Amino acid sequence: MKTEERIIVALDFPAKDEVFQLLDRVPGLAYVKVGMELFYSEGPNLVSMLKDRGLKVFVDLKIHDIPSTAYKTIKVLGRLGCDMVDVHCAGGLEMMLKARDALIGDTKLIGVTQLTSIDQQLMNNQLWIRGSLEDCVLHYAALAKEARLHGVVCSPREAAMIKKHLGKGFLAVTPGVRPPGSTAGDQRRMMTPGEAIKAGSDYLVIGRPITASPDPKLAFAQILAEIEVVA
Repeated sequence: MKTEERIIVALDFPAKDEVFQLLDRVPGLAYVKVGMELFYSEGPNLVSMLKDRGLKVFVDLKIHDIPSTAYKTIKVLGRLGCDMVDVHCAGGLEMMLKARDALIGDTKLIGVTQLTSIDQQLMNNQLWIRGSLEDCVLHYAALAKEARLHGVVCSPREAAMIKKHLGKGFLAVTPGVRPPGSTAGDQRRMMTPGEAIKAGSDYLVIGRPITASPDPKLAFAQILAEIEVVA
């Protein structure tokens, strides 16, 4: 895998015009993420447009529904030529198994463990999930591996644990990555790009530090240089 493909740039924009302005400014991008806001605004045709530009595309809709609906949804997304799609591990083993059965071609399916905006207190007191956050993440990740998913979404702080218990080939896709000096925003479990790669992250999902930068090309290049040192 090329180093630039390890940086999945989150296209957190409301419309495609801003997306293509960014792509024109940062020609070195190789992998992008289309989240709910953009997908619901522009629809599936946007995925085809991004693929036509030679980009890999992670469609991040965090599917969490009954097994039959998850199956049908992943089947539809697979037909778009997505390189990666995701489901919530909290949907359970049967839902993940059905989603896995729906995969088409080389599309990778990963499971969301706990969002990087969630910390220990929030998980215990609001989500009413007992135990430690790390134990919950590992339990969900183990279920995802049992369901034959390709990996999970977790914070970079849990990447080493995932690799230790579930194997180096089980993907750790990590948002919650912020270059030194960046604002945290709504992220709570963070690392820098270099720290995340050292911890075992396979892919870094990074949005605002690149997309909201006055010079996104430079911001991307600096992150790329940081991870090349440790990759």
